[in-house]
Amino acid sequence: MAGWSTQKGHALALAIDNIDTDQLIPARFMSVPRSEGYGRYLLHDMRRDDDEQLKADFPLNRHEGISILVAGHNFGSGSSREAAVYALVDAGIRAVIAPSFGDIFANNAINNGLLPARVDAEKVTQLQHALKDAPVLASIDLTENRLTIGDITATFELDEGWRVKLINGWDDIDLTQQHTQAINAHRDNRNRAAPWAWPNKPD
Repeated sequence: MAGWSTQKGHALALAIDNIDTDQLIPARFMSVPRSEGYGRYLLHDMRRDDDEQLKADFPLNRHEGISILVAGHNFGSGSSREAAVYALVDAGIRAVIAPSFGDIFANNAINNGLLPARVDAEKVTQLQHALKDAPVLASIDLTENRLTIGDITATFELDEGWRVKLINGWDDIDLTQQHTQAINAHRDNRNRAAPWAWPNKPD
């Protein structure tokens, strides 16, 4: 997975609270191989009518090339399905800006290169208002935890470990491997201090 420290693209307002993971990708599509891509299933039941036609009034259906969403409260709540993040990433989304996120969703997002940028609710409303007529070019800087949409600038909250993972393109395993030397030293110290706990001496 490629890391990134800056991102530029068009932002779109999706001013809907409590979009959960079942709405991001309905469970019936999760049997599709990831290699086929999940982007076409993103928000499927919200974007399409009973005849599978795209709804003309749904924001994502009116504009192409969107890479940043400005969403509502509690984005990504619900089940722990990582496929919800796959759907966003496969559809070209690189960041979601919202006042709050589902905890598991946010962690899954980081592990797949997607930024869950938590921004003050009042500022999110301001950003959504700026986007009410059409998408606007936006930029995000992870080194300063700052985003700009049009002429509005905001800072976002991001755990330092998550920021490191995004910039370097790391998941949890990659991050753990950065501490291999310390892990090996701890293992060796434990082996010397309590040899009885190691029936098979580690290599």
